[in-house]
Amino acid sequence: MRLSIPKVLFPVFAAVSTALLAVALTPVGSASAAPTSGYNDWSCRPSAAHPEPVVLLHGLGTTAERNWSFHAPKLEAAGYCVYSITYGQASPGGRGGIIRIAESADQIAAFIDQVLAATGAGKVDLVGHSEGGILSLYVPKVLNYAPKVHRVVALGQATHGTTLSGVITMGELIGGQDFVDAFPNGVGCYGCSDVVVGGEAIATLTDGPIAQRGVDYTIIATRSDAVSTPTETAFVREPGVTNLYVQDVCPLDQVGHIGLADDSTITSMILNALGTGGAVECGVGRPV
Repeated sequence: MRLSIPKVLFPVFAAVSTALLAVALTPVGSASAAPTSGYNDWSCRPSAAHPEPVVLLHGLGTTAERNWSFHAPKLEAAGYCVYSITYGQASPGGRGGIIRIAESADQIAAFIDQVLAATGAGKVDLVGHSEGGILSLYVPKVLNYAPKVHRVVALGQATHGTTLSGVITMGELIGGQDFVDAFPNGVGCYGCSDVVVGGEAIATLTDGPIAQRGVDYTIIATRSDAVSTPTETAFVREPGVTNLYVQDVCPLDQVGHIGLADDSTITSMILNALGTGGAVECGVGRPV
């Protein structure tokens, strides 16, 4: 028997959930930020040193240009052909990643095919932040795109579902699954309900092994993450997967979930995971 959350508590939990989602959905950069020149140069041809183009997948509630304005130019400057798409918009020009992950995955798969056709490459490398990290794991497995993917670098994603710093767990205790189901949809975000503990996309992704044959995986999480919680939810404990906390490499960098998008430590870790090599150069990211 499932209990229903008392109506008197709806305003309380609405306030808590809205506050946490405001953190999760805060865009990187200003709303009027110009698109970066660091990606979607369709004349780029991969070099022998970097034969796979890099496809960047943004987080929930933002856009490609906002999420990747820091990292993309640096990857391009390192010699990579870099591409990105704002996926999962409920309306033109709106926030990305809002629709169901299964629908967003189809858009990303089509974009991967477009990148491969334009560059003549056989495979891409996927780098995803937050929801984009989930999709970087989801697309190779669920859509059988592993033959088209060489590397996956996933940043701060809730691979096994997030509790949003305990709100979902608290809701389960007080209101049962009804609370969990109603919580994200109350703000009109179907992508949100997909990534919480018990979400449909999470159940699909974690049904059986996640890591696919022939794909090299690096998972990067931060112990200061207040959105993808508990923080170890990011990790995939399977053969062929490297799981790292930022603080394992750079102990003084207490970067938060959103800060993963504009931290020089993360740029260096991404390049390292993509095979560029060299020691990671530690920076200090935003603690949010």
